[in-house]
Amino acid sequence: MVSFDNTEIAFQSKTNKDLKRAYWLFKIIASPTIVKLGKFFTNSALKIGLPIRKPVKATIFKQFCGGETIDECTETINQLGAFQVGTILDYSVEGKTSDEDFDKTVNIIISTIERAKNDKNIPFAVFKVTGIGRFDLLEKASNKHYKLSEKEQKEVQVIINRIDKIAKAAFYAKVPLFIDAEETWIQDAIDTWTFEMMLKYNKEAPIVYNTLQMYRHDRLEFLKDCYELAKKNGVYYGVKLVRGAYMEKERERAALKNYPSPIQSTKDATDFDYNAALKIIVKHADVFALCAGSHNEESSLILTQLLEENKISPTNKQFYFAQLLGMSDHISYNLAHAGFQVAKYVPFGPVKEVMPYLLRRADENTSVAGQTGRELSLIMRELERRKTN
Repeated sequence: MVSFDNTEIAFQSKTNKDLKRAYWLFKIIASPTIVKLGKFFTNSALKIGLPIRKPVKATIFKQFCGGETIDECTETINQLGAFQVGTILDYSVEGKTSDEDFDKTVNIIISTIERAKNDKNIPFAVFKVTGIGRFDLLEKASNKHYKLSEKEQKEVQVIINRIDKIAKAAFYAKVPLFIDAEETWIQDAIDTWTFEMMLKYNKEAPIVYNTLQMYRHDRLEFLKDCYELAKKNGVYYGVKLVRGAYMEKERERAALKNYPSPIQSTKDATDFDYNAALKIIVKHADVFALCAGSHNEESSLILTQLLEENKISPTNKQFYFAQLLGMSDHISYNLAHAGFQVAKYVPFGPVKEVMPYLLRRADENTSVAGQTGRELSLIMRELERRKTN
């Protein structure tokens, strides 16, 4: 049985200096007040052009990002690869709205696919549909009661063509591709288009993966429907399974617009559905391929047990574990040490443009109960162990 308590393995790639930097970062993130103030001052400094790039790059950026460009991520890719941990290059620039920017993003995502081709250290590529298409269009395309105008239909087709261009590049490079999940009110279109890509590119192997956010109370049933649909059409269904990232925003919008919240009523219900989804996916390994994106120790252990029970080798590339760079190294490195397939999400992009992602990361760490405390206690324990050895 894998243990997540071995800090020597968890932090084997980190120097004392790395650990001390991480310690102070998590200490700061543990305070909601400091995070709020930090967000305000960082955003203000960026708006008025204060020179904060260097300090940001040396601290929070260094902890959670691989670099500003794909080439800059090489050191991180090699460092992770030395300990059998893969890299998922995630272009984390947000908030773009022009076709020129969207086309540029498509080219960068295809560059990550080309970089991953024939490199065992980069097992997947990833992108968000909001990175290559306007949010308002995605919302209209997902609304069953809205009729798209002729102009809007053409604009939506442009988004679909961009998705297809990326998926085709992944297919020819033989690099599995995650299409990230987003807000519920734009997700229906994303689900539909993702399955269309699976019909084209997942006949021989799982290339295109859809992302299921299990904090939604309808996703377990959705997963069962996906199985039937994939089976009927003779394709593999790739699943990236996560708990989810838009909970507060989802609840606020549901209350504001007076519709039932799509979010589970309790964290326990989310955990239950996440673990139930793992069981369904492993049971139906003839159809599903899985990347379990989770910082939850219990779910990670459950997946290792399910693989063992179903006589699926830890080295089987159909089943991956994934965590974010800079977080939950005790899960990633101990799993990799035990022979399981593990990868880290490695965000990259210009410091200024990746700031919204980094600030969200700080927010999430602050709000996830116990996450920051766990990181701090493990770092302290490892620093103490190194002192006495």
